[in-house]
Amino acid sequence: MNPLAVIIINLALIFYSIGVWSERIQGRLKTWHTVFFYLGLICDTWGTGLMFDYVGGMAYDLHGLSGLLAIILMLIHAIWATVVLIRMDERMIANFHKFSVTVWLIWLVPYFSPMVLRMIEAAK
Repeated sequence: MNPLAVIIINLALIFYSIGVWSERIQGRLKTWHTVFFYLGLICDTWGTGLMFDYVGGMAYDLHGLSGLLAIILMLIHAIWATVVLIRMDERMIANFHKFSVTVWLIWLVPYFSPMVLRMIEAAK
């Protein structure tokens, strides 16, 4: 494992979780939540790039494909949050957390899959 990539991926989890759960708890999307969505996206993309360099590219397995899906969803999520705030649509601002939590849950699959897969291999 690339130690720098691990740190950056963990920063992605922290930033993204702060953005998603703060928005959920507060019950409405705010600009600072969106900043944390982007920080999570940046760290996840950066950490993933470092991992690709370390292992020689993307693996087309559960981790690789779910990771790609997660980054794409995080990008859509951050852009959509920006659009919602620019439009100032109160209904969308108040309901945005439903989309946020869904994307966050999907993001957890590639975050935890290496650990789960290693535990399964070790148990054999």
